[in-house]
Amino acid sequence: MDYQTTVGIEIHCELKTQSKMFSPSLNSYTDIANTNIHEIDFAYPGVLPTINKKGVELALKAAMLFHCEINKTMFFDRKNYFYPDLPKGYQITQSRTPIGINGYIEIETKEGPKKIRIHDIHIEEDTAKSIHHHEKTLLDFNRCGVPLIEIVSEADIHTREEAILYVEKLREILFYADISDCKIEEGSMRCDVNVSVSNTETLGVRTETKNVGSITHVGDVVEVEAKRQIEILETGNKIYEETRRFDEAKQETVLMRRKETGNDYRYFPDGDIPPLVLTDEFIENVRKTLPVLADDRRKVYREHGISEGNIEKIIANKKISDYLLELGNIDLKIASNLLLGDIQAYLNKENKNLEDTKFTKEKLITVVSLLSTGKMNHKNFKDMLENLFTTDESPEKLLEKLSASNITDEALVSMIQKILGENPESVKDYQEGRDRALKFLMGQVMKETKGCVDARRANEILQQELKNTRS
Repeated sequence: MDYQTTVGIEIHCELKTQSKMFSPSLNSYTDIANTNIHEIDFAYPGVLPTINKKGVELALKAAMLFHCEINKTMFFDRKNYFYPDLPKGYQITQSRTPIGINGYIEIETKEGPKKIRIHDIHIEEDTAKSIHHHEKTLLDFNRCGVPLIEIVSEADIHTREEAILYVEKLREILFYADISDCKIEEGSMRCDVNVSVSNTETLGVRTETKNVGSITHVGDVVEVEAKRQIEILETGNKIYEETRRFDEAKQETVLMRRKETGNDYRYFPDGDIPPLVLTDEFIENVRKTLPVLADDRRKVYREHGISEGNIEKIIANKKISDYLLELGNIDLKIASNLLLGDIQAYLNKENKNLEDTKFTKEKLITVVSLLSTGKMNHKNFKDMLENLFTTDESPEKLLEKLSASNITDEALVSMIQKILGENPESVKDYQEGRDRALKFLMGQVMKETKGCVDARRANEILQQELKNTRS
């Protein structure tokens, strides 16, 4: 009997703000435990929360990037429940008026592009971090009150591949927009995966697997939870609405608690926070800050002939990607090869960042121009690399010192004729169709010129002179 798996994913993503969502505490929960806390985080009597403007801007930016309809008038609500990581006894969130609704993102599957709808994006505050140690649970309240957006998908996902692609695409957009650092391994992005199976048109009973710790594990959960549910149904038993967790070692989901009657969070408006009205001017100012996203960058890189492998390396390193886009109208293929190759190798060896050296954007632009016009070759670049990083001398000056610019075509022809005269056996081998003879002769040319010529031009002249010798 064929079953269809249906998946919805809720993603909690921490926002890159300096302070918490409703208090002046520092947003840096990786500091020493329980040092970034404030009376507002604990709802002490008489304290009043204040909305973090930057948090609203970042949430609005996310809603725009995910093609959502924007709620211009928003209310904050209290989600009431009792748990040790929630000292106030409630969480401030948006139940009735999420900042964005009815959005989508597009993923590229093996079958082609597919839209995954987003039900809503809402702003809320994070809870404290629970650290389980043997029989005890420790609490770090540095994370309590950190601004979050929760992104809730529709049940449009049906396979492991789609689930992984959805989370990857969403993470990429948030990261490139500088909305969040999206470090799943550190908990700044967390996924709850809802899975159900059914062999009819009616959706099955869903389970929710909480706090899945990596994008790969999101796919694992879809796979193993669907398999578990199908096995239960095949034996005639019943699926219950449950909250589960993923055991990575055993590759299975484990029951945490059963939802007998569903959750009653008793949402009601937070009386301490007045309605928030987003003006058209505020919305447009945020819209002007929308970045060039990864997919748009991929198109630019493909137009410049950069290989798919290098494109993904560039996209994975936003710093390099930003740097490339700032170089202007130059040969980005050559620039990317340098940045990913010799430049990155030098920086790694010296344990430095590019901005800490004297290799400016202007120098790189000049180097790319010299390489693309054949006035300089790659060996020249490697020879002057350290000086480019450590001195103020221009690439042209360094090139002059290497004497690369002094070898004219006429001088090169003369050198090649001399080499051919000294190696008649290799000339004969070439004329008899032995290709390795050409490589040998080319090696002699590079040796004679100490590598200070454009290899492509030298090869052209060498083959022309060999042709002349034959005739």
